[in-house]
Amino acid sequence: RGLMLDVSRHFFTKEFVKKQIDALAFYKINRLHLHLTDAAGWRIEIKKYPLLTEFAAWRTDANWKKWWNGDRKYVRFDEPGASGGYYTQDDIREIVEYARQHFITVIPEIEMPAHSEEVLSAYPQLSCAGEPYKNADFCVGNEETFTFLENVLTEVLELFPSEYIHIGGDEAGMAAWKTCPKCQKRMKDEHLSHVDELQSYLIHRIEKFLNARGRRLLGWDEILKGGLAPNATVMSWRGEEGGIAAVTSGHRAVMTPGSHCYLDSYQDAPYSQPEAIGGYLPLKKVYAYNPVAASLSAEQAKLVYGAQVNLFTEYVPTPEHVEYMLYPRTLALAEVAWSAPERKSWPDFHARALKAVLDLQAKGYHPFDLKNEIGSRPESTKTAAHLALGKKVIYNAPYSLHYPAQGNTALTDGIRGDWTYGDGCWQGFINGKRLDVTIDMEAETSIHSVTAAFMQVVGAEVFLPASVTISISDDGINFTELKHQTFEVTKEDPIKFTDISWEGNAQGRYVRYQAQAGKEFGGWVFTDEIIVK
Repeated sequence: RGLMLDVSRHFFTKEFVKKQIDALAFYKINRLHLHLTDAAGWRIEIKKYPLLTEFAAWRTDANWKKWWNGDRKYVRFDEPGASGGYYTQDDIREIVEYARQHFITVIPEIEMPAHSEEVLSAYPQLSCAGEPYKNADFCVGNEETFTFLENVLTEVLELFPSEYIHIGGDEAGMAAWKTCPKCQKRMKDEHLSHVDELQSYLIHRIEKFLNARGRRLLGWDEILKGGLAPNATVMSWRGEEGGIAAVTSGHRAVMTPGSHCYLDSYQDAPYSQPEAIGGYLPLKKVYAYNPVAASLSAEQAKLVYGAQVNLFTEYVPTPEHVEYMLYPRTLALAEVAWSAPERKSWPDFHARALKAVLDLQAKGYHPFDLKNEIGSRPESTKTAAHLALGKKVIYNAPYSLHYPAQGNTALTDGIRGDWTYGDGCWQGFINGKRLDVTIDMEAETSIHSVTAAFMQVVGAEVFLPASVTISISDDGINFTELKHQTFEVTKEDPIKFTDISWEGNAQGRYVRYQAQAGKEFGGWVFTDEIIVK
């Protein structure tokens, strides 16, 4: 029953971590996974490599968003304006012991091979380019990379007695490996045919190192690429598929899918909340999660080692905001992992969660005020009735198979989306960056309005369209334009929902709706229904 706290994107003090341990223990969370390293800063003292905390732990701006959209540079700790921090080894010992006293195991995460820009800026010889600010992935062809990683892990193992050591393994770009002479030589020497196998080579080597010291390797589900290490456990975040693949092949899995477990998503109507990365994950959805997929046999289900919620903190800069995002949603995960599904009751849990919020506030925490929850987007709670309901949609440009919603019927089925593009009701368009569909009304129809809803979630590269064209036709070939409008797309609105409509009087059988992404930002265009009245 785990919680992952990202202390790289924004650093949080030892005292703050201990305060969270108090709450986590009270609500029966028994694993605290600390995301200690990432591009935004290295957060643990390693005596053999002092530059990790003298340089890689400090950046030019305290706010991750400003830094990420700015120079992405690191500075020495003693330079004016240096922002960051790290835990000394004594700090780590204190946190680990405090957690042990509260029956919580602390699991460290040391990212590899990707998310390592901060390391490679301090020690550029470990990158393929050999220069700072060029690569995000360690050079797997360089033997010095393994010397570094094993030396770091040796010190980590001395500080953390946990069964598991998390090695990241996610989102490796691998591009530099394709042309790096050292990586190509490694592939040739090891008879590897693809760079995915090069990542797997690194994971296998690190696992052997950990297993020889009595520890187990834990990694995000990308560690499946190129072949899973023999004793590895998969933390499944890109849906449940990785976890299911792991347990069906005899490996343990920890289930933490983004759909139900990523607390950096909005927990209420986005317009009412502090900026988040996007998504919509209310308390009720966390509570609805079942970590054991129905497709698993009883024996396979035993390999589901647990469930975990994760708080990545790119958009969570303050301690108060961390607590706001953690509570009460973490309580839902604790109960999900603690209780048999048939014993769960949302009304009962909701009543207790309301009381827990008051208890947390009385203890000096800053939880989301559940009693004032707005809830789902109103449009998503009822079927949309309109003239095009059930009518055939002709796609002049394809939708993305990653976000198909209900497929070819999605835009005229009456189903509206909630506050997130990932809810299975919003249809996404990325190829050609445009929505272009024609609805066959089946007969000449008097039409007075055509409306589609769009969203903008800047953190996820989802943008409002830069232009919309609405047309009508008798034959589906020759169209008369009813409306053409251009829009200024700006990142100043981090999240926004808007309807773009035509109103008037027209006659025709075919209605065409086109929405074009802007050239400056590109990205995704999403809509959920084209409403004809």
